[in-house]
Amino acid sequence: MAFLKVITKILGSSDGKALDKLRPLVDQINALEAVYEAKSPGELKDVSNILRDDFEEGRSLDDLLPDAFAAVREAAKRTLSQRHFDVQLLGGIVLHQGKIAEMRTGEGKTLVATLPAFLNSLSGQGVHVVTVNDYLAKRDAEWMGAIYNSLGVSVSALQHDYASLFHPDDFDRNGNSVKEKRTPRKEAYAADITYGTNNDFGFDYLRDNMVDIAEGRLQRGRAFAIVDEVDNILVDEARTPLIISGPSQQNPNEYSKYAKIVPSLREQEDYSVEEKHRSVSLTQNGIAKIEKFLKVDNLYDAENFGQAHFVENA
Repeated sequence: MAFLKVITKILGSSDGKALDKLRPLVDQINALEAVYEAKSPGELKDVSNILRDDFEEGRSLDDLLPDAFAAVREAAKRTLSQRHFDVQLLGGIVLHQGKIAEMRTGEGKTLVATLPAFLNSLSGQGVHVVTVNDYLAKRDAEWMGAIYNSLGVSVSALQHDYASLFHPDDFDRNGNSVKEKRTPRKEAYAADITYGTNNDFGFDYLRDNMVDIAEGRLQRGRAFAIVDEVDNILVDEARTPLIISGPSQQNPNEYSKYAKIVPSLREQEDYSVEEKHRSVSLTQNGIAKIEKFLKVDNLYDAENFGQAHFVENA
C-alpha cells in the first residue's frame, strides 16, 4: 500500500494504467538482483560493454532498463554500501521517461540520478547532469563516480574555470577517487556522464554557436539531461539570461559618420517614432535625404544593407 502511495505522489496521478506500467519494471529489476550479486567485479564492469552492444544491435534503452538499473543497484551496494529502494528505482524510471520526480531532502535523489544516467550513457551520446552549483557538480561526480567506475563508465565535472575527469582508472579497489585529473573542457564533454551547473552548460552552448568550425565546439550534443532542483533552474534561474559579450568588430568611426546625419532630420517629415514598439521608421523624404548624403541610389539595396543598419541605429 505504501508503494502505491509513493507512486501516486511521484506521478501526480492515481491512474491505474500508469501504475500497471511501472510495477512490472520494478519487479523485473528486483528479480535480477541475485543475478548481479553473483557477478565478479570484472563481470560487473563489463556490463556496460555488453549493454552497449545490445543497444547497437537494435535493443532500445527501455528494453535495457531492468538490467541497467539492476547493475547500478549492485554497484552502489558494493562501492557505497547503499542499496536503491523500490521507490528510488521508481524515481529513476520516471526520470528516464522525461518526467519530473519530486523527492524530499534525504530521500536519495543523488543516488536516484545514477540509474537513468547510466542507462542513457549506453547510447554513446553522453549524459548531462545539471546541478545548482559548482560544489555539488564536483561532489556528486566524485561521489557517484565510484558507482560509474565499477561499471566501466567515465564521469566528469565542469567547474567555472576548469574541468575534471574521473576515469575508471582513477579509483582504488574500494571505489574511492585517488586523484583529480584536470582536463580540457572538450574532453570533459567526451565523458560518458558530465556533471555541471546550468550556467556552465548554457555558456558552453553559446560559445559553441560562435565558433566557425565544428572541431572547435566543446559539446558533442545534447541527447539526455537530468536536472536537479528543476523548479529553481527552469523557472527561477530562467529569469536571468545568459549573455556573452565581446569587443565590437565594427569601426567606431562608422557610428560617428552616421550620427552626423540625424540632427538634420525632422520628426514626422523625415521619420516617425513608434513609442509602443520603441522603433523608428524613415519616411520617403528622410530616405531621399540620406541617400543624397551617402551618395547612393537606393539605401535598401543589398549592397547598401550595412549602411541602412547604421542609419537606423543612429
